[in-house]
Amino acid sequence: MPRKNVLPLAGKPLIVWSIEAALSSVYIDKTIVSTDDAEIAEISRKAGASVPFMRPPELASDTATSADVVMHALDFLNSQNDYYDYIVLLQPTSPLRTYTDIDAALELCIEKDANRIISVCETDHSPLWENTLPPDHSMVGFINESIAKLRSQDLPTYYRINGAIYISKTDDFKVRRTFFVPEKIYAFIMPKERSVDIDTELDFAIAESVIKFHDRESL
Repeated sequence: MPRKNVLPLAGKPLIVWSIEAALSSVYIDKTIVSTDDAEIAEISRKAGASVPFMRPPELASDTATSADVVMHALDFLNSQNDYYDYIVLLQPTSPLRTYTDIDAALELCIEKDANRIISVCETDHSPLWENTLPPDHSMVGFINESIAKLRSQDLPTYYRINGAIYISKTDDFKVRRTFFVPEKIYAFIMPKERSVDIDTELDFAIAESVIKFHDRESL
């Protein structure tokens, strides 16, 4: 979806949902938006975020990674003698993640003395009931025989990364430059209803429906 970060979700630009969640956190000291887009920068400033730099073109391409963007932000902040113990990456495509999720994830990080915390949610369907198909679409061997006779509730619970919250110790991130490390990395489990990841118009509609449902519940 072109320019999805500025499209309105329940009356406000998509990116504002994440900014407001960060600003409401008890633990986040500074909320920074990294962008190369003037409109996004202006919307972000009006929402209360800091936009202390414009992202260079090489970090606005399809090949740039989130880690590259975070390192650029850290390098800029450090050049201003501005240092932080932890990084919290909040992607604007996860608008239903709340400040309480952020704070609980940070508390888990401190409790575990974790190098990384990554938010996850349960998968909608077990991957044990999934497989690839050959050209003729034969389903011979599609499901392992040991699984075929089990009920869905008898299968183990699987989780997926939901993209909502990534936390890292800053010094460790500078060395390894990734959110995925082999030790002291823990999952923060979020409910599926707050794990909508906006990529398509359908995702937008689902997020709107969740927001409206909870608005009705609060009446």
